[in-house]
Amino acid sequence: MKRQGETRDVSFRGLYFVSESNFEVGSKIEFVLTLPKEITLATDVQIRCSGLVVRVDPRSEQAGIAARIEKYEFLPQD
Repeated sequence: MKRQGETRDVSFRGLYFVSESNFEVGSKIEFVLTLPKEITLATDVQIRCSGLVVRVDPRSEQAGIAARIEKYEFLPQD
């Protein structure tokens, strides 16, 4: 099932994002991060990640979700 979210913070070990979808602590997730060319100083880079939800911060419209990155791979550029 695809869900939309907006990344607020990302590091080598994890990320924090907000989403209108429901997530549960302990859930396994897969996601694609796009590093824009302004960060890479070349082209946009996409990284497919697998992780684990470690915290959910309920909010009125969107929840904040913290996830640990367990595995990642760089996707080929088109």
